[in-house]
Amino acid sequence: MVNEATASEFSDMLEARGVTRRSFMKLCGAIAVAAGLSELAAPRVASALENSVIGATKGNLYPVIWIEGASCTGCTESFAQVETPDPAEVVLELLSLNYSETLSAAAGWSMEEAKEQTIESGNYVLVYEGAVLEGWGGQALRVADKPGTEHLIEAAKNAKTVVALGSCAVNGGWMGAHPNSSDALGVEQFLKKSGIEVPVVNIPGCPANPEWLVSVLVDVIMLDSKQLKLTSDNKPESIFGQTIHDNCERRGHFENGEFVYKFGSEEEAKGYCLYPLGCRGPQTKSTCGITMWNNRRSWCVQAGSPCIGCCEANPNDPGDNWVEVNTPFYKRHRDLRIGDWMVQPGTIALTLTGLVAAALVVHGFGMKATGRMDGGADFETIRKWDKDHPENSIGTYDLTDEEKAQACKENSGNLTQKERLYDTIGVRPDMKKNDTEGGQE
Repeated sequence: MVNEATASEFSDMLEARGVTRRSFMKLCGAIAVAAGLSELAAPRVASALENSVIGATKGNLYPVIWIEGASCTGCTESFAQVETPDPAEVVLELLSLNYSETLSAAAGWSMEEAKEQTIESGNYVLVYEGAVLEGWGGQALRVADKPGTEHLIEAAKNAKTVVALGSCAVNGGWMGAHPNSSDALGVEQFLKKSGIEVPVVNIPGCPANPEWLVSVLVDVIMLDSKQLKLTSDNKPESIFGQTIHDNCERRGHFENGEFVYKFGSEEEAKGYCLYPLGCRGPQTKSTCGITMWNNRRSWCVQAGSPCIGCCEANPNDPGDNWVEVNTPFYKRHRDLRIGDWMVQPGTIALTLTGLVAAALVVHGFGMKATGRMDGGADFETIRKWDKDHPENSIGTYDLTDEEKAQACKENSGNLTQKERLYDTIGVRPDMKKNDTEGGQE
C-alpha cells in the first residue's frame, strides 16, 4: 500500500486512546496465537495492523461490509461491546466499516449507496451474520426493497474473503432447525448453489467470540485468505481444531469420575465435571476455555453451565446444526425425532424394558395356568452325548443301580459287544489288560 502511516503517527493514535505500545504488542501476540502462529509473529501482526491504518488520518482503511441476515444480531453485540479503553477497540478503527445494517440503520439509503460504491471498488472483506433464507423466492427476508439473497450475491462477487460469522451464518443455526419453514441455510452452501466462487471462512458460535473475528480479520490482512489454515469445514484450524473437552478446566474431574448429577448439589459446589448434565464439550470443537469471554474473564463452564455445543455447525447441512443436535440442552442425550414426535433414547429404553418384563410376567402366568410348571422341568439322567458315546463320556454321574440299568437298556441298541462289556463290568474297550483292577480281564 502506498500511503502508510508512520510509526510515530500510529503511536500517537494509541496514546490518544489510552493504549500503551506494550499493551498493543500484547494484543498482537494474542492475535498471533489465536491465528495459529507463534508469539514471535507479534511484530508481523503489528506491522500488518499499522500498515492497514494508512491512514488513520488519510481515510484509506481496509474496507469491510457487514450484512445482517436472519439473526438476533448477537454476533454484532458481541463484537461491538468492548470495554474502553481496550486494545481491541483500536482494531475496529484499523478497518473501515463501510456498511452495517445494524449499527447504521438510521442512515437509510445513504448506507446502501456506500455499500454499492464499496462493492464496485472491490478488495474488501464481507462479514455476513445470520442465516440465508431461500424461502418464498428469497422474500422471507427483504432489505432495502430487495430479497436478502440478492444482497448476499451482489456483495460476495467482488469480495476478497467472506466471513460467515456465527452458527446461523455457518449452516442456518436456529433458523435451520426443524421445521425450517423459511428454507434457511448457511452462507457457504448458498454461494456454492449460486455458482459464486469466493473464499469463505466459517466462524460458528452463538454468538461468535469477538476475538475469533479479530484474529481472522488480521489473517486476511496479513495473508491471502487461501493461505489460511482451515479445517475441512473451512473453519480456522487454530480455533476449531480441538474439542472444548481437551482444554476444559474440569477435565481432571472427568478423568477421576467426579461428576455433577444435580444443580445445587455438593458436587456442583466443588466444581466437578458437568458431563451428566448434558455438557457437549467432548463433541464440540472450539477454544472457548482458552480465549474465554468478556475480556478473558470467564466462560460458560467456568460460570457453572454445561457447554451447550453452540459451535457445532456443518456448513453443508442445515439440519446438522447445534440446535438439532444438542437439544434438550441439559439432557445427556439428544432427542430422537420420529416425524413430528420427539422422544429421549432413555424413554425408549425404559418402555422396551417394561414391555419385555410385562411379556415375561404374562408368559409365567400362562405357564402356571396350563400346568406346565408343576413339578418343574424334566432333566436328563445322563447327557445324550454321553449316552450315545460312552467311550468318550465326559460326565460324572452318581446313579443308582436301577438308573444305570435303565441307561444301559436305553442305549443297548447303539453299543458294540465290547461296549456292552464295559457297561457290565466297568472296563473300557480300549483299556489294556494291566490297566484293569487287579490286572484281570
